[in-house]
Amino acid sequence: MRLYGVVWAGAFRRYATYRTATVAGLFTNTAFGFIIAYTYVALWQLRPHLGGYGLPQAVTFVWVSQGLLAASGIMGGGFESELTERIRTGDIAVDLYRPADLQLWWLAQDLGRSCFQLLARGAIPLLVGSFFFDLALPRDPLVWAAFLVAVLLGFVVSFAIRFIVALGAFWLLDGTGVTQIAGLAATFWSGMLLPLNVFPGVLGDLARALPWSAILQLPTDVLLGTHGGWGTAGVYAFQAGWALALLGLGRLLQSMATRRVVVQGG
Repeated sequence: MRLYGVVWAGAFRRYATYRTATVAGLFTNTAFGFIIAYTYVALWQLRPHLGGYGLPQAVTFVWVSQGLLAASGIMGGGFESELTERIRTGDIAVDLYRPADLQLWWLAQDLGRSCFQLLARGAIPLLVGSFFFDLALPRDPLVWAAFLVAVLLGFVVSFAIRFIVALGAFWLLDGTGVTQIAGLAATFWSGMLLPLNVFPGVLGDLARALPWSAILQLPTDVLLGTHGGWGTAGVYAFQAGWALALLGLGRLLQSMATRRVVVQGG
């Protein structure tokens, strides 16, 4: 496990060196936070308590989602592009020769990136939003701790989905199209466009049952106090169940893909 801890720390330091990109991303998240927050204000004035949220809860959802956007890799920007490129060029052969598990290696690297992005691009937009809007943020530190656990589990679910998508390059060679489709699906089904609670009927039930709800919707609901006590344990169980299922599927696909690898380029 020490090896994967080193990989995690290396990824954290690596993204910490991209200072200009971090500042640009921070500005973008904050700007979009204002745009979407004012859109939600207009919508909630017409439909108060839409999806069971009051206006403070809805605006809080906006700023939390902007804070988790880069960290959770909902719209891409994580390890998947690098892994796809290594498969396409044949550099994956070097990875397979390492005395380390391929899936755990990339998981440790992606968690290092996620933790840095959470600190750099998560806290500041939320802090800025709290100055300009009435946010429904909890004062109990235990709720914040429960929220961070849910966020961490959401990171693992997000990684597991993107790992499966990236492995598609073993068969497709160019995984760009699949990655873009997966990004669009994650954006819609995670609640990034609208909270899943506002989806009606069967569509809402389906959205809340899919794994993407574990990335954004459920952690935010934990922060908003929608799931307290045993409800929080249920959220963790849901997230952990999807994480284990998707990691298992990824490991199965990895085994199938690497059973007979043809290295491109000689």
